[in-house]
Amino acid sequence: MPASSRRRFTQYELDLVLDAHERYVSGRPGGKRAALRFIDFAELDFSRRNLCDADFSASVFEGARMAATKLDRGNLFGADFSKTDLRGASLVRADLRGACLRGANLTNADLTGADFREGQVAMSDRRTGLASMRHVNRVGVIDSAILRGATLDGSMLDGASAFAADFTDCSLRGARLTGANLKDANLGGANLEGAMVGGANLENANFEGAVLTGVDVTRARTLGAKMAGALTAPSEAAMAKAPALRAAIDSHEAWRRTGGRDGAPARLEGQDLRPVGERLKGAQLTAADFRGCCLVGLDLTGVELQGANLAGADLRGVSLKGADLRGARLAGANLTKADLRSAQLAGLPLTPSRTSPTNLTGAQLRYVQAQGADFTDSVLDEADLRGADFTGARIMGVSLRAADIASAVGLVQRR
Repeated sequence: MPASSRRRFTQYELDLVLDAHERYVSGRPGGKRAALRFIDFAELDFSRRNLCDADFSASVFEGARMAATKLDRGNLFGADFSKTDLRGASLVRADLRGACLRGANLTNADLTGADFREGQVAMSDRRTGLASMRHVNRVGVIDSAILRGATLDGSMLDGASAFAADFTDCSLRGARLTGANLKDANLGGANLEGAMVGGANLENANFEGAVLTGVDVTRARTLGAKMAGALTAPSEAAMAKAPALRAAIDSHEAWRRTGGRDGAPARLEGQDLRPVGERLKGAQLTAADFRGCCLVGLDLTGVELQGANLAGADLRGVSLKGADLRGARLAGANLTKADLRSAQLAGLPLTPSRTSPTNLTGAQLRYVQAQGADFTDSVLDEADLRGADFTGARIMGVSLRAADIASAVGLVQRR
């Protein structure tokens, strides 16, 4: 339906609706769920508002400002978000069937479980307007959209059109892309672990450095696709080493537990540790050597890595929530899209007057979740922190010389 056929809202009218919906969401008196279909919201400001569970189906948001807006579980069926600013927005499990996000900016947005599949959209007759309606089937459209660092885990993009879209560093774990059009799309560094791409058009798409573990591209169209440096499933040789790797971890924990009397420190430089799976979760690996190791996508929640050497390690998408990394060496490590919430990365006390700082020189921490983490006195010189979230983190004494902090949140040092 053309925008001219829709009722046009003013910013004042919109704010009244948003205020009432936020009262509804929080359970306060006077609340009312926003249910506004076929409305023209173009160019209006929704920034940072809570619109979870709202119904805006078939409405137009072209050019609207929706940065950090919450639209979780929203009914956005057939809506038009062309060129809309949705940076950092949350659209978890949103219904986007038949929606258009052509040219929208969804950098670092959360689209976990969002539904972009084909939907039947109501269209008005050009001559009679709303007096005569017809229905057409339309796929979700995200052509030329910017989704750098976005999370689309478990999203449903079957048949969707994402021509020339930018998915750099985004997470598409378990996403359904069957029959989708990703021609000329940029998925450099993206994590597509377990994604389904049967029948998809991947011609001329860029997958350089992407994680393609568990992805069968043999049934997709891949003419001209760039796959250099893409990470696939662990090799047979790596899988065969799994028992020895687990034994080395057991030995290291014994060494740590007995103060060096039993066991031996782990020296696992350059190993692919993905085959050990859950074994590293909560493990006690103080001073272990993981230089250049591949730990992509592993759950290391609560792991103890004080003083460990992880220089150059591949830690993309790793969960280090609540981990102890005090004094660890992470120079040149890749932690893109890692979860560092509540992790400890402050200096490791060596004597009452001396500490060993955590070294993240030149590390890649793009789109990292570091809320509530402790980075006190850590070294982040020349690190790439674009899009990282340090909300509530302790950053006193942090060194950020030549670091790229573009669009990073929460890096104002407090005293």
